[in-house]
Amino acid sequence: MTASVRIAAAQYPIGEPDSFGSWQAKVGHWVNDAAAQGAQLLVFPEYAAMELAAIDKATASDLHASLRAVVALGPRIDAHYADLAKQFGVVLLGGTRPFGQDDGQVVNRATLYMPDGQTAYQDKIMMTRFERESWDIKGGKSLRVFRTSYGMLGISTCYDIEFPMIARAQAQAGAQAILCPSCTDSLQGYHRVRIGAQARALENQIFVAQAPTVGMAPWSPALDENYGAAGLFVPPDGDSPDDGIVAIGTEGQGAWVVADADLARVNRWRTEGAVRPFAHWPEQYCGAIASDLPVEVVPLD
Repeated sequence: MTASVRIAAAQYPIGEPDSFGSWQAKVGHWVNDAAAQGAQLLVFPEYAAMELAAIDKATASDLHASLRAVVALGPRIDAHYADLAKQFGVVLLGGTRPFGQDDGQVVNRATLYMPDGQTAYQDKIMMTRFERESWDIKGGKSLRVFRTSYGMLGISTCYDIEFPMIARAQAQAGAQAILCPSCTDSLQGYHRVRIGAQARALENQIFVAQAPTVGMAPWSPALDENYGAAGLFVPPDGDSPDDGIVAIGTEGQGAWVVADADLARVNRWRTEGAVRPFAHWPEQYCGAIASDLPVEVVPLD
């Protein structure tokens, strides 16, 4: 297991592809660019795959029709991301997408693609009002952490990162870094997610990488406005930046934010830090430990 990894978090501009091939070319260009910068772990944003709804002009402006269209494209989306991970030898978190389950319910799925062809996924747990009330997207029922050659990774998609117990469960199961793909239609929404990401880094003494969608897509009822900046966050302690920000992008600009993360620092923060919130977490319950969420460890190394 290699402790140090170069992470690329995308500030991904939502476009209007006119074919699946043009979308493939766009994503391929992005992966090539990150790999050229030495990135080994790439993070695309939440609902980035929804731009594919633009292909069918007759249904692109219909919220539920566009949702169904992207669900139907799921296998082709997976195949393209998997090919890119193999081609460039990177670990790739693809843009999340609506995924139709066997029972007919739809979840918001983040899939991790490995260079050797393995894949694994984490469904978003907490649904926003938009997902609950407009899309009827359902929350996932289980949490995972992923054991990779670069270290232990968790995924907390957007709203999930605003809930401490989700990241806590992942950290207790061994996560050294949490990947946070996000999609927010206001600056307030972006800052809610970013504040959550920094808080989870502080509480658990881990790395958190946020990757948002950016730009305007007036054709889409799902992704019409997108605000945010990608960043890599750590606890502000010891050898870390005073503000806990390893890297941050320029809000709204389409670009990769690339930074190195030495995951071995997690153990040092937890054992040698000026404060030890990860170890001291149980004390806040005054002896009554809250029930733990079960987390499955998925070996990908």
